[in-house]
Amino acid sequence: MRARFAISLASAVLALGVFAVIVRAAPAADAIDPAADARAFRDYFVKRFPQVKQEDFVNGPYSMNEDMRRQWQEKEEFPPYEFALEAGKEMFSKPFKNGKSYADCFENGGIGIRQNYPYFDAKEGEVITLELALNRCREANGEAPLSYVKDDMASLTAYMAFTSRGKPFDIKIPNDPRALAAYENGKRYFYTRRGQLNFSCASCHVQSPGERLRAETLAPALGILNAMPIYRSEWAGMGTISRRFVTCNSQTRAVPEEPQSDDYRDLEYFLSYVSNGLPVAGPGARP
Repeated sequence: MRARFAISLASAVLALGVFAVIVRAAPAADAIDPAADARAFRDYFVKRFPQVKQEDFVNGPYSMNEDMRRQWQEKEEFPPYEFALEAGKEMFSKPFKNGKSYADCFENGGIGIRQNYPYFDAKEGEVITLELALNRCREANGEAPLSYVKDDMASLTAYMAFTSRGKPFDIKIPNDPRALAAYENGKRYFYTRRGQLNFSCASCHVQSPGERLRAETLAPALGILNAMPIYRSEWAGMGTISRRFVTCNSQTRAVPEEPQSDDYRDLEYFLSYVSNGLPVAGPGARP
């Protein structure tokens, strides 16, 4: 395995023993290999949790704990995000003041395309997330942008995710130095410790999935975005990927970035790419 994406020699010690953590060393630009990263990332989780089917990682903590899984399956009969689906479908089909709609901004009328986001826009030279694309659609049609963290944006992305349920993530990284740099920046952000607690994203979601942090059972990083947006009991409502990133920074006592910052979009790009092949499961529900 390449040195930039290897098992850390400084293994962390938990109550259950010693385990290794995937980290990266800074590579030369021509040595970036996202496909190798994705294989190593997936292999780590599959070997650590051999009882979990690969496609089940998208169910987060429910793939780790049988009791939680049973409760979740019962809850899915009357899902708490159902209101968001109905609202999102209504908003998606409602024309803008100029007569156009969201469907005019997306291929296939915006239906069944969640699995292709985020993508790298070669013309703009940046990562485009679904949330960003929705607001750019609104602004291009004379509408005010929505909050990136909840409410209408969460409902819209919930509906669009629902139309893609079961479709595998298919995130592309073109052979473009800027796309590779964005991917590598997202990877760097994922493994960098920050905040007063000195946690990285990987501290919880690579080192400790299935463990408890206060009242929360930590989800594995593999497939973690496939169920977004999510209804969280803690929030008593829906939240987007942006909201989850901001909340995670706050929980580690780090200073959150602005929603849809370059770092957050690149982080979404990295996490989505390494989950390629796993199905869209959104919208989801979490404790």
